[in-house]
Amino acid sequence: MTIVFAQHITPRLDYIAKTILGRDVIITKDVHRFINSSLQKINYSTTKLDDESLWIKPYGLLEQKGIENADITCFDWNGVTVIFKTNGDIPFDILSASFYLLSRYEEYTTNFKTDAYGNYHHENSIAFKNNFLHLPLINLWLKALENHSTFNIQHSTFSIVPTYDIDIAFAYKHHSFIRNLGGFIKDIVHQRGSFFERLNVLLNNRKDPYNEFDWLEILHKKYQLQPIYFFLVAMQRSKYDKNAIYNSKGMLGLIKKLSKQNKIGIHPSYVSNSNCNILKKEIEFLASASYQNISNSRQHYLQLGFPKTFEILIKLDITADYTMGYGTSNGFRASYCKPFFWYNLNEEKTTNLLLYPFCYMDSNSIFEQTLSPEKAVQEMLHYYNTVKSVDGDFAFIMHNHFLATQPQWQQWREAYTDFLQLIN
Repeated sequence: MTIVFAQHITPRLDYIAKTILGRDVIITKDVHRFINSSLQKINYSTTKLDDESLWIKPYGLLEQKGIENADITCFDWNGVTVIFKTNGDIPFDILSASFYLLSRYEEYTTNFKTDAYGNYHHENSIAFKNNFLHLPLINLWLKALENHSTFNIQHSTFSIVPTYDIDIAFAYKHHSFIRNLGGFIKDIVHQRGSFFERLNVLLNNRKDPYNEFDWLEILHKKYQLQPIYFFLVAMQRSKYDKNAIYNSKGMLGLIKKLSKQNKIGIHPSYVSNSNCNILKKEIEFLASASYQNISNSRQHYLQLGFPKTFEILIKLDITADYTMGYGTSNGFRASYCKPFFWYNLNEEKTTNLLLYPFCYMDSNSIFEQTLSPEKAVQEMLHYYNTVKSVDGDFAFIMHNHFLATQPQWQQWREAYTDFLQLIN
């Protein structure tokens, strides 16, 4: 247990201290209570008090309100990149630095590069610009802090969190007649081999190639994994919402089947990202179809705008979100690999929305980084081993339609099974 002395106790300090030091941390302005305490101590003030406590000199970010342009300079400390240089017992303000990264302070600006879907691009981040996007830097800081002194951090247990975005549950079945008719026409015009595949699936002569959920459940049981399935249940088809008919017999059956043994969540449709009423209907439908209370969410195409996206989720009683990562590159968007509560910078308060960051997504490897399946396995292993080394949560995203037995996806299916075999 830790006691922190601070000359100024602010909502920001309270938030970051509880996030990285433990929820039971004590923060006090009473110097006598601090000095006389038998707990391990952090002196978070401008003046060194004694030789027993760890002195972290404040940079000033935690005393501010609102968002200001920050001039970030990176430097090395014992082989680890750090920011917000000060001259305490360690050469930087680890609390301000962690707050800056976890709060996604840099994303509350209006002038930044976006991806194809209007999201904050990873190339804007200081993590990318300073070559630490591939590292959970805050976790590494905490580990380095322990190595530097006798200070102990509360440790959690390493875990694996496989998650699946069900954007397109079925390739052909349970879609509208018009969609499949259009598909047949395109198959003929472009001389695609999928004409006969589509025909045989619709005639029930073969299984739909995207329906690999039984295979996934066998994998989970074999390797003792507890997955989370995020369902897209768009009530109207659009350019970016292409799942099967949301209330078709096949979709209802799949939701009911997977929800019996697994945690599920909402995958808000593209059009519901900024429309609270539409999202409310999608959540209510999924709750009814699954007989579960829907409290988990991940944004479709990782649409995430601060603070609006999370404010909508909170309004609809979502308590856990799994969107914290990039759709343009794998890595640690918040430089952290444990769940943490969202801090609303606009309102300067800690919320009850728990964020679960992910560091790997199959579509990033396939389309953005254009890796081979073999290279993708190596990348997954890097993230797995890195997270394991700091006792974090290795959360990753897969898509059922990239794990199909079709020729174009067979190698990616095998890559996933190879990875699971290598870590077990």
